Amino acid sequence: MKATRIVRSVAVAAVAGLTIAGLSAVAVAPAGAAARSTVVMMETTAMTSLNSGTPDTNLVTNTDVGYLTGNGFTYYDNKPNLIANTAFGTLAVVKNTATDFEVKYTVRKGQVWSDGTPIDGVDLLLSHILTSGAYSKAAGLGDPSTGTPAFDSIGYGGSYDSHIVGTPTLSADHMSVTLKYDSVQPDYKIQGPGPSPVHALELLAAGKTKLGTAAENLAAKAQFLKDFTTKNTAALKKMGAVWSTAYNIKTVDSSTNPLLLVGNGAFIVQSAVADQSVTLVRNPKYTSGPAMAKTNPINKVIFSFIADGSPAFQALRNGDIDIYDGQPDTAGLAQLQAIKSATVYGGVSSTYEHVDLRVGAAQGDTTAYNGPFAGNSQKAKDLRHAFLLALPRDAILAAEVTPFNPKGVVMNSQFTLPGQTGYDTITKNSGNAEYVAGTQADRTAAALALVKKYYPSASASNQVVNISFLFKGSQRRIDENKLIAAEEAKAGFAVSTTPNSKWSTLLSDVSYDAAMFAWAPSSVSQTGTNANFQTDGGNNHYGWGNAALDTVLHSLESYLTPSQITAKYLAAEKIVHDNYYTLPLYQWPAIAAASTSLKGISFAPLSPNVVWNYWQWHF
Repeated sequence: MKATRIVRSVAVAAVAGLTIAGLSAVAVAPAGAAARSTVVMMETTAMTSLNSGTPDTNLVTNTDVGYLTGNGFTYYDNKPNLIANTAFGTLAVVKNTATDFEVKYTVRKGQVWSDGTPIDGVDLLLSHILTSGAYSKAAGLGDPSTGTPAFDSIGYGGSYDSHIVGTPTLSADHMSVTLKYDSVQPDYKIQGPGPSPVHALELLAAGKTKLGTAAENLAAKAQFLKDFTTKNTAALKKMGAVWSTAYNIKTVDSSTNPLLLVGNGAFIVQSAVADQSVTLVRNPKYTSGPAMAKTNPINKVIFSFIADGSPAFQALRNGDIDIYDGQPDTAGLAQLQAIKSATVYGGVSSTYEHVDLRVGAAQGDTTAYNGPFAGNSQKAKDLRHAFLLALPRDAILAAEVTPFNPKGVVMNSQFTLPGQTGYDTITKNSGNAEYVAGTQADRTAAALALVKKYYPSASASNQVVNISFLFKGSQRRIDENKLIAAEEAKAGFAVSTTPNSKWSTLLSDVSYDAAMFAWAPSSVSQTGTNANFQTDGGNNHYGWGNAALDTVLHSLESYLTPSQITAKYLAAEKIVHDNYYTLPLYQWPAIAAASTSLKGISFAPLSPNVVWNYWQWHF
C-alpha cells in the first residue's frame, strides 16, 4: 500500500528470466475465446510488493499493480497531459502569496474502499507522514535525512518536504485537507496528498488478520486520526513497520491477510503466485476513477511473468497472453510484426538506460563502501572518470536502439531528454560533450591514461581494477554488459559479467561498484530527478552527496521560466559531471504488442506505459 501521490522515477528491468512455464499456474480461458473479459499481460519483472513506495520496491511491476488498485486526484494520459480525476475529488488554490501558498484537496463524497469503508480526508493524511521529514522527527519516527525512519518512504527530501508548513488542516466534515506551503509550488497538483486505507493500516498494526466490521473500520480510522494528530510515537512506529515491510509479499492466497488488499481502484488483487503471476479482479465498489468500458469490459487482469524473446512471442502468437510489453531485439521485432493476430504499438518512451557508480553507502546505510570509486579523493574521481569515458555508448546504441529507432541518439543529460527544451544548451555546456568527442578508441585511451596514474602496469592485457557490476540477466543487458566489459578491459578495468536476478533489491548493496538499469519517469515535473541526486533522495542508492548540488536542486522548487529551469539543470549537470557519478546511455525505444481482439491499447511515454488507460480496454 502507498499513498498515490509520490512523484518519482521508477527503476525498471529489461526482461525477466522466467520461462513460459510460469503460465501453467494461471487457469484462464484461451485469449482468443468468445465473450472474453480477461486480459493476460506479460510483465518481465515479477511483483515484489503491494507497496511501491519504499527504496527497495520502487519497480514498474509493483507500480502497475498499484495503478490498477488505487486512484488519486490526477493521472497522466499518453500526450502526456496531467488529467484531473474528478471522480475521486478536486483540488483548488485557496491562498496565493509569495510566502503563503495554500491548496485544498477535497474527496468526492460517496466513495468507499473495497471493504466498504467510506473514503474521506483522513485517508489523505498518511501522505504527510510519508513525505514530511519535520513530522517524522517531531513524531519520534526518525530523521529521514540521517537514517532510515519508521516509514521507509522514498517520498522524503522533495518539494513537499522542503516547503510544507505545519500539518494538513482537516475540514470539519473530514472531506478536505488544506496544505500550507512557504512559497508558491509549481508541482502542487502532483505533490499533494493521495489516499491510503488508514483504517486497514491501523488494524494491521494492531495485529488483526481479517477485515473489520463497519463499526470496527470507522473506529480504526478515528484512532488513526488521533494517533496522527497527537503524534503517538509507539502507535505510528507499529504502523511504520507494517507499511515498510508487511506489503512485501509475492504470494497472495487464502492465507493472505485481506487487510493488505484493501484499495479504491477498479481492480483488487485476488491471488498471486510468487515469480509467476498476479491476478486482479474487478472491484464491485469502484467509483474513484474513470468509468470502465460498457461493452465487453475487462473484469480480470493477469500479469504473467515470463521471459522476453521466444517464450513471450510464442505466448502472444498462441493467444496465451493478450499484451506483450518487453524490449525485443531486431529479430524479436520481426517476429512480433509477423503475428497476424497482434498489433504492434510503437512510440517514444521516457524510460532511459544509465550506469551509476558508487561513491559511498546509500542514505541511512551505515555499511562502509571501500571499493575503487569510494569517496571524493582525486584518485576516486579519476577512476570514475575513466570508467565513464570507456563506456562504449555508441556501440550499445547501434546494437539496442537504432534498429528500432534510426533517429535514436546517445543521451548526454540526466535532467532532460533529447529534443526537450534546454537539452542542447545543457549537453554542450555541462562537460558531458567529452563523452562524444573523438572516437571511442580515443576516449578509452584517455581512460587508460587516467588509470595508469595510479596503476602504472594497467593495460589492455592487464586489468588491475576490479569492478563488481550489477545488472539484470536479460539478453539485452547481457549483451550490453559484454560490450562494456570488453571496452573497459582496454582501460584496465575488469568488469564482472555475472547477472543477478535480484538486482532490484541490491541497488544499495555496497558490494557492487556500479549498476546498469533504467529510470522510468512517472510524471512531468521540474523537480522530477531530484530524488535521484539529492543527498537524502529516495532514489539515491549510490551514496552521492554534494551540498552544492542539493542547493541547486532545491532551488527548482519554485515557479521558474523555461530559461531559468534550463540554467539550473545545467548547473546541476555540471556538478554531476565534475564528480563523475553517472552517465546516461539511451532513451528506450517503445515497443508493445497486443491481440487485435483487445481494443483501447495506447502506449504512453510515462510510466505506467501500457496500463495507463485500462478503463478503455475492451474486447
